[in-house]
Amino acid sequence: MVDFGGWDMPVEYSGIVAEHMATRTAAGLFDVSHMGEIEVRGPHALQLVQHVSCNDASKLVVGQAHYSGLMTERGTFVDDLLVHKISDTHYFLCVNASNQDQDFEHIRAHNGVGAQIENAGARYSQLAIQGPKALGILQRFSTTPLDSIRYYYFAFGKVDGVDCMIARTGYTGEDGFEIYFAPEHSEKLWSALLDAGSGHGLLPCGLGARNTLRLEASMCLYGHEIDDTTTPWEAGLGWICKTAKGDFLGRDALIRQKEKGVDRILVGFEMQDRLIARDGCVVSIGGSPAGRVTSGSPAPFLKKNVGMAYVPTASKAPGTEISIGVRANQAPARIVPMPFYKRAK
Repeated sequence: MVDFGGWDMPVEYSGIVAEHMATRTAAGLFDVSHMGEIEVRGPHALQLVQHVSCNDASKLVVGQAHYSGLMTERGTFVDDLLVHKISDTHYFLCVNASNQDQDFEHIRAHNGVGAQIENAGARYSQLAIQGPKALGILQRFSTTPLDSIRYYYFAFGKVDGVDCMIARTGYTGEDGFEIYFAPEHSEKLWSALLDAGSGHGLLPCGLGARNTLRLEASMCLYGHEIDDTTTPWEAGLGWICKTAKGDFLGRDALIRQKEKGVDRILVGFEMQDRLIARDGCVVSIGGSPAGRVTSGSPAPFLKKNVGMAYVPTASKAPGTEISIGVRANQAPARIVPMPFYKRAK
């Protein structure tokens, strides 16, 4: 157990590798109640969401979610988040635990349209069940036809008699669901899902496996790949940056940067020996320091050691040889395409 954003969180239950492999091949159950929830309501809710985030929430239909960035005026990240459209006048934002209060204050500071904003994290617990057997395990507890919920859509229904918002989203690279509900039902739902899934290979999973799974799937983590010094173009997240939607925080800066071109870009790499590149290790190209590792670890399912790092744009091509300072060694590595892992359809 460790302190994580003010929460007492498990790093592992039975072991990071076992939990990682269970999620890839069967199912993993994650207590992610530390994640923050912010709700925006009122006739001008969409205007506020559009103003503070870079993706185009006007394209969402009721019951749909998307990944986006909460932006500064400089076009950098305050946070990354999931935006769920509950109705034309109600948006539900899932944000990172350690950023929830600052995200709320940032949104409130830029609320020039009179929308209602609630820092709602205390009203929600969140469980994630992920993996190829997740749907079958969860369906036993719900009359909502889960298979009809498309990826990045959600529905309201009961799970083991508890009112939930059931979203087909996740942070593992696998199919699965994230369910939101009132905290007093947390132990009941956790125990029910754990008991039902144990015979199908489901394991409870901690922060360690959550990190290796998202890295294997090349998903960014705030404070590592993205922060208030990085932009969507640099992080390879241009697909969430819709400058054509109209004005939003950081839009002008982002347009200028895109026209000029970025000086650095996020790439993936594989180690060429047994050494593991960890966060913060110096990346060198041609014998000169060129960047730092943002995330690095073994990839248990792929049986490789991988990572992500920012490098000069001119050196981004897959196949580029780099070296990474691991303790006293200059360990060889090679830039490779991302994602490292992509589940079969």
